[in-house]
Amino acid sequence: MSAEDGNGTGSNVTGDRDTTRTARLLGVPLDLGANRRGVDMGPSAIRYANIAAELDAAGVGCVDDGDLEVPRLETSSPVPDVDDSEAASNAKYLDEIGGVTATLADAVATTIDNGATPLVLGGDHAVAMGSMFGAGRHTDDGIGVIWFDAHGDYNTPATSPSGNVHGMPLAAAHGRGSFADLDWADTDAVSEEHTVLVGIRSLDEEERTALRESEATVFTMREIDERGITAVVEDALEIATDGVDGIHVSLDLDWLDPTVVPGVGTPVRGGVDYREAHAALELVAERDREADILRSMGVVEVNPILDRDNQTAEVAAELAASAFGKRIL
Repeated sequence: MSAEDGNGTGSNVTGDRDTTRTARLLGVPLDLGANRRGVDMGPSAIRYANIAAELDAAGVGCVDDGDLEVPRLETSSPVPDVDDSEAASNAKYLDEIGGVTATLADAVATTIDNGATPLVLGGDHAVAMGSMFGAGRHTDDGIGVIWFDAHGDYNTPATSPSGNVHGMPLAAAHGRGSFADLDWADTDAVSEEHTVLVGIRSLDEEERTALRESEATVFTMREIDERGITAVVEDALEIATDGVDGIHVSLDLDWLDPTVVPGVGTPVRGGVDYREAHAALELVAERDREADILRSMGVVEVNPILDRDNQTAEVAAELAASAFGKRIL
């Protein structure tokens, strides 16, 4: 049997033992920001895919802090109790999501202060707000963000066609629209100029306009088609890491083509393939080995109800390990 048999990435995949790095798992089983049930089981599915063993193979210690307590949909109100009429009219479960955001931000910041690297397991992509806000805390020069996703997630309550907050976290991090008036979304640590979206292929009309007017950099799937994943991600890393105190990497599994990851709630055809995804995260790890840039990471939108044989969760675990340094040789 060859080294490539078995798991698709080679049985001799390894990483350099890094005795100074510990990945601390923070599960956030949130589904209030999405429009399909089941994504709250994502953290459990990723653990079942043996993410701890994947990280160990990357030469990284792993500590599992379990799951944050999050509100259940059945006992939550979709109409937020806030003064801002824009948010109140069209941002479902915003109060509850704001509470989770604040709690997660504290947990992420404490993890970093204690010398570990937070690896947040979602849950829907609304959890990224807490990840970014926590990672940016106690920084002098803020953080960069690399957003691997099919979608821009740049709607505000006023522009969102659905009112689902998982389509708004980047806009919240940049203080756009009514997010500028919410205390739990108040941060200067995440700047537009150091935010890079990679592999985008589905945008709402007003979201497209907002991204064009912003200082964020957007690399669409067409640019990956034309230039290749390596060139695009290298450019993204240059932009996101320039003059900041580290980066947050946000990996939405719907970034990949749905033929590779069927267990996502908002699939979009034409995404990156399995090896392109690994190559991208391996480039993150290479830059991290050179300059210690990975401050936090989130892996989100794994929905086991829609999955086949836990395939999507397995890919999520493997890609996280690649970002933390797992490699073929």
